[in-house]
Amino acid sequence: MAARAGEKAQESGTFHCAKCNETVRVTKGHEIPKCPKCGNETFDTRTHETTSSRR
Repeated sequence: MAARAGEKAQESGTFHCAKCNETVRVTKGHEIPKCPKCGNETFDTRTHETTSSRR
């Protein structure tokens, strides 16, 4: 599912720019920014990072 700059993140995660693959870390409920590298507004992938402890 694509996400766009200006939307609020429905889940925390690392968003990957659809144009240059730069990553942006966004916390749930916060606004997704434009790509800091190329200014693109579309992110095609989100890598969801768990908040639980890893053993």
